Amino acid sequence: MAESTPLSALIKKRWRAWLRAIHRDIGYLAIGFTVIYAISGIAMNHIGDWEPDFVASEQTIKIAPVPPGSSDEAAVEHVRQAIKFPKPDSTIVAGDEVHLDYENGQKAVAIGDTVTVQAREARFFFRVAHWLHATRGKAVWKYISDAYAVLLLYLAISGVFMIKGRLGLRWRGMILITAGIAIPVAYIVISGGPGSQASETAVAKDTAPADGSSGIRMLSPEENPPE
Repeated sequence: MAESTPLSALIKKRWRAWLRAIHRDIGYLAIGFTVIYAISGIAMNHIGDWEPDFVASEQTIKIAPVPPGSSDEAAVEHVRQAIKFPKPDSTIVAGDEVHLDYENGQKAVAIGDTVTVQAREARFFFRVAHWLHATRGKAVWKYISDAYAVLLLYLAISGVFMIKGRLGLRWRGMILITAGIAIPVAYIVISGGPGSQASETAVAKDTAPADGSSGIRMLSPEENPPE
C-alpha cells in the first residue's frame, strides 16, 4: 500500500478546518448582499400591501378661486403662487380644473377653491435595495449577483460537511436538510404547483371583465372580414 504524501496527509487532516475558515470568510463577505436581498425580497413579496419604494401623501389646501375669464397661463400661475409651488413640468387646464404635474411625482389639482396635493417621498434604502434586486437592465450587477449566488451555493454545500458526527450530516444535519427540502416540495404538492387549477382560477378572476361576461364578443357581419 502506497504511503500518502505529506501534502495529501495535510489535506486529509486539515480539509475540514480549511472548509470552515473559507465558509466563515465568505459568510462575512455575503452579509451586505444578504441583507439587501433578504429585506428587498420581503418587500417585493408584499408589494400588493404597500409601496416599498415611496411614501405617498395627500393634503387639501383652500385657495382663492381662479378669477373668471383667466387665460390658461394665468390660471396655472394663480394656483402655483397660491400653494407656493415651483414652476410645473406640465399643466392641464380644463374648465375650472387646473392640474400641475412634476417629474418627481408630485401633483396638484385645483377645482374651484380647493387644491388637492399628492406627493411621494422615496424610501431610500428600500428603493435602492429593490433596484439592485431586480437585475434587469444592469449588465454589470447581473454578474455580481451571479457571483453572490455562487457564494451562497458554497455556504450551503460547505455547511453540510463542516461538522462531523451526530451534530453533522449523519444525524442532526440530515434531519434539517430533509426538512429544508421537504417544505418547498410539500407546498408544491399541496398547492398543485405552476398551472394548478387554483392558480389559474385566481388569474382568471383578476383578468375577468368587470361586467361578469366571458370577454368574448361575436363579430357582426360588417366587422367580420371575408376570408
